Order: sequence, then structure tokens, then C-alpha cells
Amino acid sequence: MKRQAPPAGTAFRRKIFVLGVACLLLIMIVTALFGKKGVMDLRRARRTLEARAVTIRALEAETAKLEAEIIRLENDPRAIEKQAREKLGLVKPGEKVVVVPAPPVKK
Repeated sequence: MKRQAPPAGTAFRRKIFVLGVACLLLIMIVTALFGKKGVMDLRRARRTLEARAVTIRALEAETAKLEAEIIRLENDPRAIEKQAREKLGLVKPGEKVVVVPAPPVKK
């Protein structure tokens, strides 16, 4: 039996089909990488999450330090006096405040 030649235009249609499928795959890959909830978006979200976790840890450490200071101020009258002297510049009657000037800046 003799093979029949494919109808005219079949090769062209096949090329168009392959090109269309390739374009569709390319669009899907680009969307998967750069689209909403794509790989790049997920990486950005992970970096943001890690940065916020670091911030949370720092804030938790500061909170613990401040809570310890609250307990110390509630229980130790000398701590309250120290804070009043340092932050408010308060002095006891009869005490004198000595202000030491800053050294001049050399150029």
C-alpha cells in the first residue's frame, strides 16, 4: 500500500498548535513565578515574615526588661529614688548639684 501525503496545510497547523502550546506554557511559567501568589511573591512574604519575627523577638526582650524594671521599682524604694535623681534631677534638702561642663570639641 502506498502512503498518502498529508493534506496541504497540516504541517502549518501542527506548527501553529505547537507554538500556541509553547506560548501557553510560557505564560503559565511567568505567572507562576511573578504573578500574584507566585514564587517571587512567596519569597517576598517569607523575607517580611522573618523581619517581623526578628522585630517581635526584640520587642519581647524589651518587654521583659521593662517588666523587670517595674517589679524593681515597685519593691525597692532606692530604685525609685535613683530614677528620680537621674531622670528628674531631684535632690535631697541640703544637697548641692554639681554640673560638669562637657569638654570642648577639638577641630
